[in-house]
Amino acid sequence: MTIRDKLQSALKDAMRAKEAERLSTLRLINAAIKDRDIAARGEGNDAVSDTDILSVLGRMVKQRQESARVYDEGGRPELASKERTEIRVVEEFLPRQLTEAEIGRAVDEAIAATGAASLRDMGRVMGELKSKYTGQMDFGAVGAILKARLG
Repeated sequence: MTIRDKLQSALKDAMRAKEAERLSTLRLINAAIKDRDIAARGEGNDAVSDTDILSVLGRMVKQRQESARVYDEGGRPELASKERTEIRVVEEFLPRQLTEAEIGRAVDEAIAATGAASLRDMGRVMGELKSKYTGQMDFGAVGAILKARLG
């Protein structure tokens, strides 16, 4: 079952159960994917792959985490709570996040597979990691790990 199929099924279930907040978040997810589809058509592609959908979902989670942090700092806990609820719904469609140890092993394997020896090789290593682990790790944090290991 593709991610799109899972989303459609979850959308129908949320409608039947009259779960307004969940339904709203699922519609936001579908809209973001549709936007990505439209952009892909402009580039000459038919539809986006599950990997592209995972990157859209990952971006949505990051945006909501940042919004929740800003709302907390601004003294708006009710809005921060809403953002965290949306994060939980989006994360249902993402693969399990890797642990620190698993990320370390994945980075070591990618460095070995690409033969990276310096910071100039960081792009190749990131490309290798993104091809295998999209949606499973925070690539911003991975960048810092790579700099430490290659620097």
